[in-house]
Amino acid sequence: MAKLNRSGVDIYYEIHGSGPPLILTHGYSSTSAMWQGQIEALSKQHKLILWDMRGHGQSDYPDDPDAYSEALTVGDIAALLDAAGADKAIVGGLSLGGYMSLAFHRAHPERVRALLIIDTGPGFKKDDAREIWNQRARDTGDRFDREGLEVLKSLSAERASVTHRNAKGLALAARGMLAQRDARVIESLPAINVPALVVVGADDTPFLAASDYMAAKIPGAQKAVIPHAGHAVNIDQPQAFIAAVLPFLDGLEAGKAQ
Repeated sequence: MAKLNRSGVDIYYEIHGSGPPLILTHGYSSTSAMWQGQIEALSKQHKLILWDMRGHGQSDYPDDPDAYSEALTVGDIAALLDAAGADKAIVGGLSLGGYMSLAFHRAHPERVRALLIIDTGPGFKKDDAREIWNQRARDTGDRFDREGLEVLKSLSAERASVTHRNAKGLALAARGMLAQRDARVIESLPAINVPALVVVGADDTPFLAASDYMAAKIPGAQKAVIPHAGHAVNIDQPQAFIAAVLPFLDGLEAGKAQ
C-alpha cells in the first residue's frame, strides 16, 4: 500500500503477489476495495496492482477541474506500471475502469499484454448519443455537489459501503473523467491485437449490447456472460467471475510458455 505523486496529486495503490503484472481499475464512484474478493485468487500467479482513481478513495481530491481527465487517468496507469516495475501488463477494469483500460491501450499499445474489460461501454461514435451520456455525467456531478456522499447510498449496495473523503472529487471526476470528448476509444477497437476478454453480468442490461459490440469488434476477443449478476459482476457472483477470468489468464501464460 503506497502513494505515487503525480504532479502534486497523490495516487493510492496496492501491490499483491508476484508474477506477470495485472492492473485493475475500479468503476466510477467505487474504489480499489471493490476487488477485495479477488485479491487471493488473482495474486497467486500475478503481480496484482490495484489503485484508486483521482477523486476517489484514498487518492487525492484536487480542487482544480483540469486535474480530472481521460489523458491524466491514462497517465496515472502508466506511472503506476512504472512504479511496479512493469514494462507491460494485463490491463483491465470495470465500467469506467474498463473504458480507461481501452483508452490506455489506444495511447500505449506497446505496454498492454492483454485486456480484461468488465461491465464496460467503449464510448460512442455518434455525437448525440455521447451528449446524452455526458449530460448524465454532468447531472451526476451536480447531484454530488448538492447532496454530498449521501448519493452513494442510492446507487448500489456495493457503492453504499465505499469510503470516500469528500464528494467534490467525485463531482469533478464525473465531469472530467466520466464525460467523454470524442470517439477515439470506440474507433480503436478493430486495431487491438492483444488477447481480450469481455465480461458482463447477464442482468447488466445497459451494457449487454456494448459488450456484444466490443466482442465483435476486437479481433479474437473472448466473451463471458455471468448469470445472476448485475453491473458489479465480480461482487454479485465472485466465484463465477473468477471461474471466467482465471482460464483466460492461464491461457496467456500457457501461450507464452509454448
